[in-house]
Amino acid sequence: MLKVRDLRPSVGNNINTTFIILEKYNASRSDGGILMCIALVADSTASVHLQMWGAECDAFQPSDIVRLTNGIFSFHKANLVLRAGKKGLLEKIGEFSMVFVEIPNMSTMQWVQDPANPKGWIPLTHSSPAPTGPMLAGAASSNPGRH
Repeated sequence: MLKVRDLRPSVGNNINTTFIILEKYNASRSDGGILMCIALVADSTASVHLQMWGAECDAFQPSDIVRLTNGIFSFHKANLVLRAGKKGLLEKIGEFSMVFVEIPNMSTMQWVQDPANPKGWIPLTHSSPAPTGPMLAGAASSNPGRH
C-alpha cells in the first residue's frame, strides 16, 4: 500500500492506498451534469483532496476509512486530486479510528518534472502551515473550528 506522502502525479491507474475521510465539501454538477464532490482525506503521513463522482459522493462520509485500489493522482481542471477513475475502486473498510496528519497536503504542493526522469514529478513546495503532529480520528483537532 502506498502512503499518501508518496503520491506523485501520474497518468496510470496504479495507486493502492488507505485513508480516512476528514471533510467532504459541497457537491456540484460537472459540465456533463454528473454529480462531483471533493473530500479531504489523510493517512499517517499526509493529506490529499479526493475527487468522487456520481454515487461515490453519497456512499462515503467523514470518518469513513476507505481503501482505494487502482486509483490515479492527476490534474483535473488545474487541481491535483486523487480519484478512482474508470478503472479504480473505492471501498469502505471501517470508520472512526485511524491515525492521520493533515499536513502536508499533497494537492496543494507545487510539482515540477523530475530532471532524472522526464515522466516523473517531484514536489517543489506546498502552501500549508507547519505540521502539528499525528492525530487520531475522532480526537479534537489542533485547528480551531475543524474536527
